[in-house]
Amino acid sequence: MSKTHLSDTSFSDFKLPETLMQGIHDTGFEQCTPIQAATLPLTLAGKDIAGQAQTGTGKTAAFLITMMARLLDRPASSQRRPNQPRGFILAPTRELAIQIHQDALALGRHTGLRLGVVYGGTGYESQGQMLSEGIDILIATPGRVIDYFKQHLFDLKQVEVAVMDEADRMFDLGFIKDIRYLLRRMPPPEQRLTLLFSATLSMRVTELAYEHMNNAELIRIAPDKAAADNVCQTVYYTSNEEKIPLLIGLLQHMDPHRTIIFVNTKGAGRRVCAWLQGNDFNAGILSGDVAQNKRMKLLLDFQKGQLAILVATDVAARGLHIPDVSHVINFDLPQDSEDYIHRIGRTARAGASGDAISFACEEYAFSLPDIEQQLGHKIESRAVTAELLASPKPPAAEEKSSLPRKHNAGNRPRHRNQQRRHSTKKTSS
Repeated sequence: MSKTHLSDTSFSDFKLPETLMQGIHDTGFEQCTPIQAATLPLTLAGKDIAGQAQTGTGKTAAFLITMMARLLDRPASSQRRPNQPRGFILAPTRELAIQIHQDALALGRHTGLRLGVVYGGTGYESQGQMLSEGIDILIATPGRVIDYFKQHLFDLKQVEVAVMDEADRMFDLGFIKDIRYLLRRMPPPEQRLTLLFSATLSMRVTELAYEHMNNAELIRIAPDKAAADNVCQTVYYTSNEEKIPLLIGLLQHMDPHRTIIFVNTKGAGRRVCAWLQGNDFNAGILSGDVAQNKRMKLLLDFQKGQLAILVATDVAARGLHIPDVSHVINFDLPQDSEDYIHRIGRTARAGASGDAISFACEEYAFSLPDIEQQLGHKIESRAVTAELLASPKPPAAEEKSSLPRKHNAGNRPRHRNQQRRHSTKKTSS
């Protein structure tokens, strides 16, 4: 791992609880990243912040360390019940919530703090029982946690630290009403510490900060850099018919030991995965219609290097901390330029380098000008040569959806605007 992305500030410079420092030391953290160095002095002093930094720069550790330090330094209220969490973290997707929980377990392993995660798709009864028995820090996605809240399995009256992670993504998924619903059931802003983190801070996100936070300070780290400098970006202008031969040809010319291929729809993902499997590539698909237990196994296999290629919709584009992703391939260019930034941010994390390859095809090439405007520069184009076009073998049978037709309330879009996004834009669940 490169250390060029780190600041001169050390975690030992802060007066953190000893048990928390043990967890920080166990994870191998010594020097802060720029976003951590900029925010921790403020948050540890009790200041609300809205933090923006490129993906993969340590925002998760920044808010987890702040939350744990505050809860350890201050005794809980004598009137607090076990099912009243003191820390609350809201995330837009199941995968991100699970990743935050894993990071929290690592950092907080010596603290004695009880951690829990709530998300849709699985574990309905076990998660509800966990809430009833009580936890100190709750990490959750909006739909499932509101379901439990309305059943009175827990309440938010004793929340001392609240975090909104990837707030812009929660807007995109139609969760803004859910966010406000939850924040209004916590102590007022001046009686809690509230942190908002995101890779982008749009006007609507800053409005949320002004409405529900206590004079939050905006912290922006390298906001003019849309993507990390150490991502090598290239684009191929290709016809629709050439996309599969080009993809297979490129993969045959590289070492795709840990590659994410992004598509815009679940159907496209199934087709691409079938072609890859039929051509002897070890590939799996991660999308919203894959059952939660299978999604988690795919991610674990990919993280361990047992699965070489992950075909994914934008469900995997934000917040997942997967080390050593060598290549990101945009088989379909995203229709939103910010999604492009988040996709390519899956590689070149924590100071490493990586490659981002995009196909500008007949269907999605119109997105390229907006993407290049967001980047602030043209993406280097490469020619589609005969040597790069493979003669693929037939595809394997496509995997069918592993979800039942009927979903519980924790999996369905909760609002009309969210349903409309799912039906007209892209799959992001």
